[in-house]
Amino acid sequence: MSVTTATKQQWQEMDRAHHLHPFTDFKELNERGTRVITRAAHINIYDADGREYLDGMSGLWCCNLGYSRTEIVDAVTRQLKELPFYNNFFQCAHPPSIELAKVLADITPSHMNHVFFTNSGSEGNDTVLRMVRRYWDLENQPKKRMIISRINGYHGSTIAGASLGGMAFMHKQFEPLPYVTHVQQPYWYGDDGAHSREEFGVLAARALEQKIEELGPDNVAAFIAEPVQGAGGVIIPPETYWPEIRRILARYDILFISDEVICGFGRTGKWFGHEYYGMEPDLMTFAKAVTNGYQALGGVMVGERVVEVLNSGGGEFGHGFTYSGHPAACAAGLATLRILREENILGHVATPTGPHLARRWAELADHPLVGEARTLGLFGALELVRNKKTRERFTPAGRAGMLCRQASLDNGLVMRATGDTMIIAPPLICSVAEIDTLVERSRAALDQAARELGVA
Repeated sequence: MSVTTATKQQWQEMDRAHHLHPFTDFKELNERGTRVITRAAHINIYDADGREYLDGMSGLWCCNLGYSRTEIVDAVTRQLKELPFYNNFFQCAHPPSIELAKVLADITPSHMNHVFFTNSGSEGNDTVLRMVRRYWDLENQPKKRMIISRINGYHGSTIAGASLGGMAFMHKQFEPLPYVTHVQQPYWYGDDGAHSREEFGVLAARALEQKIEELGPDNVAAFIAEPVQGAGGVIIPPETYWPEIRRILARYDILFISDEVICGFGRTGKWFGHEYYGMEPDLMTFAKAVTNGYQALGGVMVGERVVEVLNSGGGEFGHGFTYSGHPAACAAGLATLRILREENILGHVATPTGPHLARRWAELADHPLVGEARTLGLFGALELVRNKKTRERFTPAGRAGMLCRQASLDNGLVMRATGDTMIIAPPLICSVAEIDTLVERSRAALDQAARELGVA
């Protein structure tokens, strides 16, 4: 039987029999059956029943340019015909990886001129651990081993990435690395009720300083963080947070790793999230939108401070992947970045669509279910609460979010639930009218969820 001619029921049966999905309750999915997505166009996806959904999550934070960019498809096709594969081991390289490295150096801050290619953000964050360790060893500071991350941050699903991430439910299923520790996240709405947003931003940042002092500055190698915590619930830090973090890192000479896997390539209206907040990372991981999701590619941008030590230290950096800098993936990356530049996609996000989303999304704060509505660029989040004044949540935790997620699908919208926080990250090519449609469908989903929760 050809997969392409199967029925929905046949696909579901095959899926149930053979496919283990990521981040899934296998028992529940087997009882329910998977939703089969068969095609996509522009900013919409279509399932096996022919239903259309506005993709409010850009695939999985990936398809910033939507689903119809034939330029990327053509670039990959040409590359597969010319050089379908060669590795970057053994002192070899190929034109697509060399050219993409140059373009990435052009669009990142001036002190970042080197890239180490991986296949994903998880592998990128695996790589930074190795690179940070190598850097401090070459600097004759072997005691600098501890990596500080944040509670509820997400840095991938490898053992290293999940250790760096601060999601407790993931840590229950493996043994996290002992040299990674976690501090307060800048989640004003969820973690604070006693201080102003500005006060809380400083307090959350100083949790990092307290941890450095507790561990001893001579033992701390690096701090890793997303500019905006994406999978954690689009947690947009108070304006006071990052300036205080910058002061702390400088005071104690701690390397800063900016995880740009979600924030990168225009999501905030800047090329990268750290630029929006005025930070200067020593290392920066990226993936997802670099190829518009059309090919698997990630990497680490490495600042001159680290590169100079790695280059002068001698000896082999014993790390890499077979598919690091795959030629077809690099071709996709080159085509994607060309479109982002030539069509001024970042300017489109900065104005008009980012401000328009902010205005329209804020209107949802008047809904009985919504405790807070927040956006930055083309991110958005809604906090679902039982009581707006006290911020009391529904019980059991996560039920309201799952009801709202299903309601959004019923109303033709892909919106993600992170616990009882609903999040969106639509394609950057959305028009103002399409933003309006997204907000209208979000309100319809909230109305449906409210009825199911018994909220007037």
